Amino acid sequence: MFAWLAGLLVQALWRRSARAVHLWPAPWAGRVGGLLAATAYAVFAGWGVPAQRTVWMLATITLLHLSGRRWPWAMVLLVAAVVVSALDPWALLQPGFWLSFVAVGLLMASEPAQRVVDRNAPSPRWWQRLWVAARGGVRTQVVATLGLTPLSLVFFQQVSVVGLVANLVAIPLVTLVITPLALLGVMLAPLWRVGAAVQEALSQGLAWLGALPGAVWVVPAAPLWAQAAGLLGAALVVLPLPWRLRLFAIPLVMPLLLPVPVRPEAGRYEVVAVDVGQGTAVLVRTRGHLLVYDAGPQYSRESDAGQRVLLPLLQARGETRINRLVLSHRDLDHVGGAKPLLQTLPVGELLSSLEDGHPIRAMAASPVRCAAGQRWVWDGVQFEVLHPRAEDYERSLKSNAMSCVVKVSGPQGTLLLTGDIERQQEAELLSTSAAALRSDVMLVPHHGSRTSSTAAFLDAVAPKVAIVQAGYRNRFGHPVADVTERLKARGVRIEASAACGAWQWGGGEAVCERDRARRYWHHAARGE
Repeated sequence: MFAWLAGLLVQALWRRSARAVHLWPAPWAGRVGGLLAATAYAVFAGWGVPAQRTVWMLATITLLHLSGRRWPWAMVLLVAAVVVSALDPWALLQPGFWLSFVAVGLLMASEPAQRVVDRNAPSPRWWQRLWVAARGGVRTQVVATLGLTPLSLVFFQQVSVVGLVANLVAIPLVTLVITPLALLGVMLAPLWRVGAAVQEALSQGLAWLGALPGAVWVVPAAPLWAQAAGLLGAALVVLPLPWRLRLFAIPLVMPLLLPVPVRPEAGRYEVVAVDVGQGTAVLVRTRGHLLVYDAGPQYSRESDAGQRVLLPLLQARGETRINRLVLSHRDLDHVGGAKPLLQTLPVGELLSSLEDGHPIRAMAASPVRCAAGQRWVWDGVQFEVLHPRAEDYERSLKSNAMSCVVKVSGPQGTLLLTGDIERQQEAELLSTSAAALRSDVMLVPHHGSRTSSTAAFLDAVAPKVAIVQAGYRNRFGHPVADVTERLKARGVRIEASAACGAWQWGGGEAVCERDRARRYWHHAARGE
């Protein structure tokens, strides 16, 4: 935008000099002037990666135009993409690279054929030129919105429904009002206040739009074939083709817009031990119900696992409701991400050991205390609370001792979710529920702390797999060597989130996310 404004200004000034236009054509001067101005602007703005990418693209297109040859638009765009990716190879891994180039490509490809201009026709009046410009701006936004919707769904599993309206308001204001006022404010400081007032009004308007019900369309992650079909459908709908051909876009984009999430069969369940760093968060999904056990840690005042990890994961999996949110105890590495979950998704019931005055408990519509003996069955899968006992709430126990312990049982096997129980609670469970402890998969108590996982408790549970949810090189040293040695001595396979990432188990072979979707820098040479 800045290059375009600067180029128009340079061209206008260049045409005022007869000597200048004889030395160099005004359009060429405008292109070079716009490029130099954009480069200076990018340097002044901090020379960030997106700014660098834009400058390289502008420089490539400018040089191609100055060469005097007529390059097809597709070749111009391709050369620009090659130059940008050669200078910044990491750009290929960023959604912004593909969104920007695809947007430009769609606008070029969808441009209708140029009409023959009648030079004898009278010049259009100002309001006619304004109407043509406004109509072109609306068309540009419609093409960009429709064309980029499938790509947004592929990258983010969501698209803004109000984005078209927001862009029609924001782009003219930013281009014609806010940016000029910001630049002119260098010479006349009071203009900055005017620009700031317009910016504030724009921000409030966009915030109001974004808060409208249904402002964002969220879908589950679609399979690869549906993504490819959706991208093809987007191209068909914006290309200047007959409408009979464009109608083929509808069946192509439907699998991407309305994908059917995969659910376990009745009687079976799926487990995802989420990688949230130093904290706990486990999803248990049956055919028609979802249980979330703990919500991960709070990373800072502005960030937590619920906002950064769990909500995007649940949206990608097509989850629109949490039937039961279990918060084992009040520690921040277990409840730090609970507020965004309660604020964003409907939660059928909050089952926890939180005290009555806890703010998270106050947010829930149906808060219930977890207590040993509670049982329920979802789609043929049995759930049972083993700890704490009802009388424990009358005692002055530390938060770890009040951890809700939940056992999940189905034909595929059993799962034991242990929270942060310690030796004393393990001993109490051995004395009251020893037979019920035996499980195929166990969430290692207290992230593998030396205060837990006693030999007697491990013998009673006898797990085949032990899941350790702990941060990479965490300051607590979890899991400690004593615990891992006791597990290995019993032939238990240990899956730590720091190395495994998200651990998924649906009854068959368990999968580590970092093994299933290895990054390119984890590539191993053949034979290793």
